[in-house]
Amino acid sequence: MERHNPRLEAKIPPIGMMRPPGGGPSRFAPGEKPKNAKNTMMRIIRIYMRWARTIFLAMLLTAVSSLISVAIPYFIGKTFNAFDTAARTVDTKMLVRYLLVIAALYTTNWIILSLNGAVTLKVSQKLVYTLRKEVFDKMQKLPLGFYDTRSHGDTMSRITNDVDNISSTIAQTTTQLISSILTLAGSLAVMIRLNLILTLVVLLCVPLVTVLTRVVASRSRVHFSEQQRNLGSLNGVIEENILGLKMVKAFGRQQDVLEQFKEINEKLNESSTKAHIWAGYMMPLMNVINNFIFTATAITGGILSVGYGLSVGTVVSFLSYSKHFTQPLNAIAGMFNTIQSALAGAERVFEILGSEEEPADSENAVDMSHPRGEVTFDNVCFSYDKITPVLKNVSFNVKAGETVALVGETGAGKTTIVNLLMRFYDADSGRILIDDKPITALKRNSLRKCFSVVLQDTCLFTGTIMDNIRYSKKDATDEEVIVAAKIARAHDFIRKLPKGYYTMVSGATDNLSQGQRQLIAIARAVLCDSPILILDEATSSVDTKTEKEIQRALVNLMKDRTSFLIAHRLSTIKDADHIFVISDGEIIESGNHESLMNRKGHYYEMVISQMGKTVS
Repeated sequence: MERHNPRLEAKIPPIGMMRPPGGGPSRFAPGEKPKNAKNTMMRIIRIYMRWARTIFLAMLLTAVSSLISVAIPYFIGKTFNAFDTAARTVDTKMLVRYLLVIAALYTTNWIILSLNGAVTLKVSQKLVYTLRKEVFDKMQKLPLGFYDTRSHGDTMSRITNDVDNISSTIAQTTTQLISSILTLAGSLAVMIRLNLILTLVVLLCVPLVTVLTRVVASRSRVHFSEQQRNLGSLNGVIEENILGLKMVKAFGRQQDVLEQFKEINEKLNESSTKAHIWAGYMMPLMNVINNFIFTATAITGGILSVGYGLSVGTVVSFLSYSKHFTQPLNAIAGMFNTIQSALAGAERVFEILGSEEEPADSENAVDMSHPRGEVTFDNVCFSYDKITPVLKNVSFNVKAGETVALVGETGAGKTTIVNLLMRFYDADSGRILIDDKPITALKRNSLRKCFSVVLQDTCLFTGTIMDNIRYSKKDATDEEVIVAAKIARAHDFIRKLPKGYYTMVSGATDNLSQGQRQLIAIARAVLCDSPILILDEATSSVDTKTEKEIQRALVNLMKDRTSFLIAHRLSTIKDADHIFVISDGEIIESGNHESLMNRKGHYYEMVISQMGKTVS
């Protein structure tokens, strides 16, 4: 299909030539600043709140687990008080009692943590399911312009890798964050009650951890964001190479593709390495802080115990709390690094969710009932980028049942006319009418039911041939599908396949020739049975004999239908009621074949250059 693609308008060079003067592939945008992490996190929290009851249960279990964790060091210290070192005696009853309490606390905590893990996993999977569903729903509502200006591989990466990243990181760290905060608060309360001096010693870790976290997080955030962008770009290159593998091999560009992949892969490797190196600094430095605080607590506790009569059990409890207090800080500090990666992915996902959708139907939009197929363009102007005009004051009227051919050089605007007619894009100015009704006053779904479409680039979906033909009319019977295939001259080759109409095909495999795939697309249009037929180079991929058979079938198909033909071959447009010659976005000639040939203008020159002077 001839597409006026904004990416082509931007003059992006072909594979192997996508390197700007400074080096690096041009698909990479300049280094972007991280977006608002706070707003992104709040948006994720709002999504989580859809399961508020389950979240509340997880928080309750986390709180109980945190309280148990805070209580365990306290009772460990009590067990040491069962030993009287001066009298060299042991209070056995007290020791056994505290040991049983500690065992019960550990057992209870294990049960609660297991249950909490199951609850958290349930919520995280619901989050993944919901995000993927919302992103995919959003993709159905986005205009074609969104896909024309973005790498398909990058879009796929957002709905797969980035959504998974959100789930595996944020979902798992949510309860850990709550647990860490509650553990810190509980430990602090118990330590203050036991001894204020030792509490101040343990609190020395707070400013140290805070400074370390800020330094590391600020450095790693940029690299994690760049890593996600580079991963999306790499997926885009892989997708393009798989889809265009035949062209790569046909033109011997394997080495160029390898170099391009290597260049992008190196950028991903560089950003990933920097991100994880900075993240890797966190835990070793945290261990240094932990050991420093533990040593300071032990020395201070020893001095207080020997010189000021502080019980050994209290010192042991503080040694446990020094580790217990720094562990949540470690966890929170570590979470900042992993959350950076998740937030970078979340921003990319929310960018899709926040993209402008295809304009909604107007409030007064109505359904199209019994359309005849009359089409009118009234001074229609259009540009894809709102700067470079593609159509300039295009006007014409086609009566119901007439056949119109649109001819002109590639990029003249032929397919754009069809895109506007089907309202894939909206005109910048002017009006487009069907049966004297502006298409903007019609509901989109109702409008598009007016068209049967066969495009140059045949699109097949994973399923059987029967399913693919039935795609245009899902309630069609098998008999109706077979009749449509016969009209499209596809029945004979389908019948010879191993499983006939139940042979599996897909858009990504080559078990059918391009001509056979196009015949299936024509059968799909036949089955649709709409009043307006659009054939965009519909016979471009079939041989001359098959083309003649299809044309004979199309004569019956186009009967009593308004037909728009986009074609370069004279044989497909010669019998059209109207031929519009389009150049640089304007209709420069119109008429039937005979009148245009007699005029000996632009159309005449096109025909002569294609068919020679012997043509009549």
